[in-house]
Amino acid sequence: MKIVVPEGGGAVGIYGFARPKPERADELERLLLSFVEPTRAEPGSMQYQVHRDVADPSTFVFYELWRSADDLRAHLARPELAHFQEHRMDYLREDLEIHWLTPLSVTP
Repeated sequence: MKIVVPEGGGAVGIYGFARPKPERADELERLLLSFVEPTRAEPGSMQYQVHRDVADPSTFVFYELWRSADDLRAHLARPELAHFQEHRMDYLREDLEIHWLTPLSVTP
């Protein structure tokens, strides 16, 4: 799956699910958490959160909020994210599930 950021002006949000292979879950958790601080420091990053699903702790849930689609595209082009996208199925039992959001109540 190639991540294609929708066109449009203004902020863009994402939530999604990563369902790891059982034997790679701890490794995937460390990898996802390693993205948090660098991502939060990027221009245009308004929120970047990684969670575990309470009902299914084997599922990671992520939430991102970006100032613009261009900022998100720049984020996805970073080497570590491009590498993850290319190798994600080494960790996942099924591909990422991504949902796009149009934020209605963004605090500047």
